Amino acid sequence: MANVELTQTLLAAKKAKGLTFADLETVIGCDEVWIASLFYGQASASEEQASKLVETLGLSTDLIPELTKFPTKGLGPVVPTDPLIYRFYEIMQIYGMPMKDVIQEKFGDGIMSAIDFTLDIEKIEDPKGDRVQVTMNGKFLPYKKW
Repeated sequence: MANVELTQTLLAAKKAKGLTFADLETVIGCDEVWIASLFYGQASASEEQASKLVETLGLSTDLIPELTKFPTKGLGPVVPTDPLIYRFYEIMQIYGMPMKDVIQEKFGDGIMSAIDFTLDIEKIEDPKGDRVQVTMNGKFLPYKKW
């Protein structure tokens, strides 16, 4: 099954059951953002996680191998066309170099890991309009000198 087809199947089953990613977090025991990344083929589940997911969504166990295989990450358009995703791209265009400079001032020459990483999304209510709070937390990895 192609990733697009698997994604559509998972999203349709989630919708049909009236579930949210936060609901699935309580079932699977992983963060809602990680579960969403699994839906989009950007993560791989353990056998136990995949079994819980297909059972909860009422899907065939034939999907378990698709959910547990190692993904090819980051495929998609170079410049995203979805407006919300494009805003993150735009944020990196504007603030990427400043963020890099500040991180390197604080930590030294290196990168933030996207492997040892968490991502949290919160809704912050505000009388002037609700806010989206995105928290990225990655391990700092210094560049090795040899």
